[in-house]
Amino acid sequence: MTATLATHPGRRELDHRYTNGIDVTLSWCPADDRLFVTVLDDAGDPFELVVEARQALDAFHHPFAYAAAGPARVSRVLDAHALESASRAGRAEAL
Repeated sequence: MTATLATHPGRRELDHRYTNGIDVTLSWCPADDRLFVTVLDDAGDPFELVVEARQALDAFHHPFAYAAAGPARVSRVLDAHALESASRAGRAEAL
């Protein structure tokens, strides 16, 4: 998929999944060529990982393992626009 993410203008969504209250998005920012895995978890804090291309799919499928292994890459602060968009989509009731 190549749609631009509403939560982060300029990013392109590469993959997305929603399972058991966990919303995970893999996106790419062409401006700086970085990849991100964004996690909105109904039971916990939202977070975002900056990942290398060779790790992107693995991090997308196992974001909590990557977050635990590399806390320096984890951003726990998502901007207000991102949280508002998630809330409107019904995915951030617990945030």
